[in-house]
Amino acid sequence: MDFDQKIKDLNIDLPKAAAPVGSYVATIEVGKLLYISGQISIDKGGNLIKGKLGKNLSVEQGYEAAKRCALSIVSQTKNHLSGDLSKVKSCIKLTGFVNSTDDFTEQPKVINGASDTIVKIFGEAGMHARAAVSTNSLPLGVAVEVDAIFEIN
Repeated sequence: MDFDQKIKDLNIDLPKAAAPVGSYVATIEVGKLLYISGQISIDKGGNLIKGKLGKNLSVEQGYEAAKRCALSIVSQTKNHLSGDLSKVKSCIKLTGFVNSTDDFTEQPKVINGASDTIVKIFGEAGMHARAAVSTNSLPLGVAVEVDAIFEIN
């Protein structure tokens, strides 16, 4: 499958792959595995999507924030692979972190935003294992952070 064509067919504009802002790398390749560092929720305008699920953000807003994280994951993947997404064999795993209140229990619904996006782009190759974890805070006050592991050819 031509993943770049799929992105065009879905009218998706990938964000620019952001450089790390700390003491880490955005991606690292080990054997045939490509690890993508956590991507935080940033809107189309480059603004942080901040807030806490269960307090001032709805599940739908969290879903959209997770979707944006997934698009950043695809951008980082594409950047690492010198623009050639055809090198992606499969998405192995996503781990999603949701900035939420103690009584919020809809983390899976929020992280579906990332999962659904990866599957829409990569089809069967996008099916992955996953964790959706609640946290009381995330960097810069963002709503969602998602990291990924891909298998590459």
